[in-house]
This record gives sequence, structure tokens and C-alpha cells, in this order.
Amino acid sequence: MVKISPLMALPPLVFIGLALLFFVGMQRDNPDALPSALEGKAAPAVMLDPLGTEILFEDAALRTGGVKLVNFWASWCAPCRVEHPNLQTLAEEGVTIYGVNYKDDPAKALGFLAELGNPYSALGADTAGRMALNWGLYGVPETYVIDAEGKIVLRFAGPITQRILESTIRPAISAAEAN
Repeated sequence: MVKISPLMALPPLVFIGLALLFFVGMQRDNPDALPSALEGKAAPAVMLDPLGTEILFEDAALRTGGVKLVNFWASWCAPCRVEHPNLQTLAEEGVTIYGVNYKDDPAKALGFLAELGNPYSALGADTAGRMALNWGLYGVPETYVIDAEGKIVLRFAGPITQRILESTIRPAISAAEAN
């Protein structure tokens, strides 16, 4: 009679458990979407330092009418450079965009805007990353669509490409306008 150790059953059980986790994860609507506990809630407070002589993005701007975007970016962020033309397009169309420069050298941040253009109605520097922490930032770039009442309608982590602009950001802006 051959004795089988209970430990021999462990590898197949671990495999079955991982397979179940994988299967459940694949059932999500958008596997690229990162969840946000803030969607549908009031945007957290804006606490920024001035960035050069640019108009400072202050908390009151989020609490007044109209749909707006809050975009976290940095000069050292390559995907921020990729999304910048799409932010410029939105700004030219009249969308209000507020910029939060995240943990960046002020001179480099201002150089980035001088080179690529400034799509922001107002902006500020989150030098210590405190505002980013309060907003649940995963990394830059990250963009929030805010409705007229200051509630977060959408949080999008990653660069706003042309595809994302049309499939995700514009529909979120429309939804925010309908609120």
C-alpha cells in the first residue's frame, strides 16, 4: 500500500485557486480600468504651491459651475508628453483643464509648458505629493473629470491618447454636463 502525503495535494489546489482568480479577473468590464473610491464623491481639497507666475489652481475653482478636468502631470513623465497634444485640443475646444505638476522641478515643469504649450486654465505644484495622496493618485499622467458641483465623474489613469479621448474622456465630459 502506497501512502500519499497531504502535501502532494497542495500544488493542484494552488493551481485551481489561481485559475479561479484569473477567470474572475477576466470577467471585469474593462481590465485596464483602475478602481477609484472617489468617483461620485466631491473632489478632495486642492492644496498646491504656485508654479512660477502661472495662475494658481485653487480649491474654489472646482466648486464653481461647469465641467472641468484635473490633470496630474510632470516634465519627467514620457506619457505626459504623449497626451499633451490631446489636452491642447480639449483646451482649444473650451474645456477647462487644471494642471497639477507632481513632484517636479519647477524650472523643468515651466520649460515643458514653454516647449509644448500650456493647456491649463490654472495650475500649481504638488511638490510633496500630498494632494496626489489625497486624490488616490496611482501615477502620472492621471486625469479626473469633475462635474459642475465639484463631484468626480471619472478618474482615468494613464495618457489620454486619441482613442481614450474619444472612447472615455469625451463621454465622461458629456455625462458630467448632463448631471
